[in-house]
Amino acid sequence: METVSSFPCPMASTAPLKAQPSAEPATGLWANAIAAPAIEFAATPLTVLEGRLPTDLRGTLYRNGPARFERGGQRVSHWFDGDGAVLRVHFDGAAAVGTYRYVRTAGLIDEEASDQCLYRGYGTLAPGPVWQQWQAKIKNAANTSVLTLPDRLLALWEGGLPHRLDLETLETVGLDDLQSLQAGDPFIAHPKRHPRTGKIFSFGMVPGGHATLKLYRLSAAGAVEQTGTIPLTGIPLLHDFVLADRYLVFCVSPVRLNPLPALFGLQSFSAALEWKPQLGTQVIVVDADSLEAIALNSVDPWYQWHFGHSYLDFDGTIVFDVVRYPDFATNQQLKEVASGQVSTPADAQLWQYRLDPKTAKILDQRCLIDRHCEFPIALGSDETASTYLNVHRTVPTPPGELFGAIARFDPQTGLTVADAGAGCYPSEPIPVENAANPQQPWVLTVVYDGHDHRSELWVYGGHDLEAGPICRLGLPSVVPPSFHGTWVSEYGAL
Repeated sequence: METVSSFPCPMASTAPLKAQPSAEPATGLWANAIAAPAIEFAATPLTVLEGRLPTDLRGTLYRNGPARFERGGQRVSHWFDGDGAVLRVHFDGAAAVGTYRYVRTAGLIDEEASDQCLYRGYGTLAPGPVWQQWQAKIKNAANTSVLTLPDRLLALWEGGLPHRLDLETLETVGLDDLQSLQAGDPFIAHPKRHPRTGKIFSFGMVPGGHATLKLYRLSAAGAVEQTGTIPLTGIPLLHDFVLADRYLVFCVSPVRLNPLPALFGLQSFSAALEWKPQLGTQVIVVDADSLEAIALNSVDPWYQWHFGHSYLDFDGTIVFDVVRYPDFATNQQLKEVASGQVSTPADAQLWQYRLDPKTAKILDQRCLIDRHCEFPIALGSDETASTYLNVHRTVPTPPGELFGAIARFDPQTGLTVADAGAGCYPSEPIPVENAANPQQPWVLTVVYDGHDHRSELWVYGGHDLEAGPICRLGLPSVVPPSFHGTWVSEYGAL
């Protein structure tokens, strides 16, 4: 364990750094976690391997991620294309019970019956000759994130409707239209729940000659109440957005789809995405009540998958954090993960922006964490909030490795890093509020131990990461590195 301080990035220029050339492929122990399909398990009491469960930790952790990457000897070509599986761990203050099940999508059922790959994906073409690709169906892999609602769990994917699961058994019920969506409507994997009203905001990308950004506002129960549309230039790639009280912010990075090769199956969607930095990043501010755009501004180019902490400051400005990449090399790196060997470097840093909502102009910007990081989740709603995220164990980024540590960024004290140890790989850290002691939250992360080929759930003290996990729980089978999760306490979702 180590504690390090955050230090500023060079601020003389906001131009992105150049991507480094690919190195020789490197393999870490993490590759064994995705070498074979993950094995489901029914509700199972989890064994405490070390430490003790906090008696006030009461609620349920859900995580989603790709868990099967091959079928009939054929392997998908991108990490984003593995079949989704959801982990549920319920804590009652005395024990923890885990359940792990695949999302039974139509694509998984069809491919299971034929024991072969049949579908196209984000980065994967269907088997068969090139002239048949345009006829191949696209699989909704339901593998990216989850949304908890009072009566159901939604397994989310970018290009289609969510799948409805039972909150306790994780049984797949089917596609969920949120009471008004159509079969082809997209619904992204990062909906945001307003902390004050409980309303849920989301969006989808509707393709065409130029894409349309379709906005949704849902009730707390998950029913669409209002929609809005914003025309875009070309067909960009958007994965996440900012919710800051009465505003939404979209940062449209200069990635555009070359549509004809993707449409006719000459290239996968991933391969047909092009980095065009001359377009800059378009910042769009949206009114959360009307779902109408109120400001647009072009800024220097960057790419992002994820935003972190955001809030509306006392002076009316919007403040948001973003994990910023200098270009789109991250997509190639994530493609390589599916093969078990990574050679393309793609580092990002955590930046903070202050924005005028009336003009979408950037008033201030600064680098918060000048080392590769990802999966930021904030605990708190103002400028004092802590952000939890993944980092590498060492700087610079070790070649071929996935994240080997979690960290906490405090705006006053800087960065604290909890090293999981060589060959151990923690997932996105999920902070959990502690009602009995608000000054000491918990942090939950699923860790793959590459030495013993097993998965564990680690519980940390949120403000004492450097002390190591206060409890380690053994999982019945290996859970591959996953993308996103959420926590639901006895009082509702965090």
